[in-house]
Amino acid sequence: MSGSTGQPDETRYYAVEQLREAQKRLLDLSQSMVIWRARVEKYRTADTSLARDAYAMLQTVRRNLAEALGEIHLLLMEAEEYQTARTAGKLRDGLLGFHLMSGNYRPVYDTLHAFAESLPVEGTTNAAIVGRLMNNIKLGYYPTDPGNISLMLRGIQFPEGVTTNLFDPCCGCGKALRQLAQGNNCYAYGVELDESRAEEAQTRLHRVGFGSFFFSRISHEAFHLLFLNPPYLSVLNASGGKSRHEKRFLIESIPNLAYGGLLAYVIPYYRLTPDICRVLVDNFDDLTVWRFSDGEFRKFKQVVVFGIRKRRDAEPQDTLWLERYAENPGNIPSLTELPEDRYALPGEPLEVPVFQGEKFNQKELEQQLRRCNSFTQMISRRSELDNGTKRPLLPLSISQIGLVGGSGMINGLIMPEPDRKSTRLNSSHS
Repeated sequence: MSGSTGQPDETRYYAVEQLREAQKRLLDLSQSMVIWRARVEKYRTADTSLARDAYAMLQTVRRNLAEALGEIHLLLMEAEEYQTARTAGKLRDGLLGFHLMSGNYRPVYDTLHAFAESLPVEGTTNAAIVGRLMNNIKLGYYPTDPGNISLMLRGIQFPEGVTTNLFDPCCGCGKALRQLAQGNNCYAYGVELDESRAEEAQTRLHRVGFGSFFFSRISHEAFHLLFLNPPYLSVLNASGGKSRHEKRFLIESIPNLAYGGLLAYVIPYYRLTPDICRVLVDNFDDLTVWRFSDGEFRKFKQVVVFGIRKRRDAEPQDTLWLERYAENPGNIPSLTELPEDRYALPGEPLEVPVFQGEKFNQKELEQQLRRCNSFTQMISRRSELDNGTKRPLLPLSISQIGLVGGSGMINGLIMPEPDRKSTRLNSSHS
């Protein structure tokens, strides 16, 4: 249930490939842990220095194994393989509590090996799930449902007498942002990669940029509210690097939000990973997390994170309280409990001098021309040229004068230089 990807067409879904890589890594690390434990035992009496080095490597291997299981847990949640994901989480917790000097490594190895072999990497994942995930290749998207938008709206206080600017960097067809803006004296701005959805969004929003948000030009600190429902899938970007779009959209859209402005960040609860929590805590005050209403939460595991943009603190703040929600979703309060007017938008008007999508579109060109002083100056200059006296840049030659005269275009505006012949003709005529 994510927004459109905001990436060029080279972007493609790769969670299955990641699971294959994670499976191989899990098998290799499981075997490596057994090998390093054997080396510790080998050197315990023969060479204590080598034994210490081997034990340090054993600790590193366990840490890497735990990280691999954590990543597998997230990938399985993404693939909606929830039971297998829970198993990955339990294995990670058990491994971190395992006594490394135990002599009973065989059950640990067998369990990790069996789990790795059970991962859905060869088409064993439910076909309907794969089909939904593969929509990402087609730039599919899953818009936020209107019921939960209404619950969010209840908690937002719009300032009286001030027109506020709302921004959605992956707006889809614009329904969610339109619902937030309607009746609240707002200007709604969106960016959408898919052209057909962007055209539909133009019928609902004030301004729509076509193309990737990451290649658009948009004013910083110009918006009172940032509504961010990014795609949640792992992707390969145009350069071949791996990225998580829910993190990239967050980082790159923060500068567009005014200090004191409100973030509404919609993601699955399990994506409250330490790196995302660090970004949130460093850049926002008064952070709260609310799970979607029961039916939607069961299907898509979504939460909305609210926060007020602040200037970064000199010292890093604790993120553990926020990270714990990813482990204990039952502790997340329901969006139905969000108090009315919980968050107030800034009461000062803001300008958006620059709003240009990656790709050209006619309506946005019209908006830009209306705001462009140089276009007004061009029209004014043209009027001056039309009304002013016309003079050639250089004196006309005799042949040019003849051509102009023969065409009937002189009309008395250009007089020939007086000479003897013309003087005589004028005299005789008079």
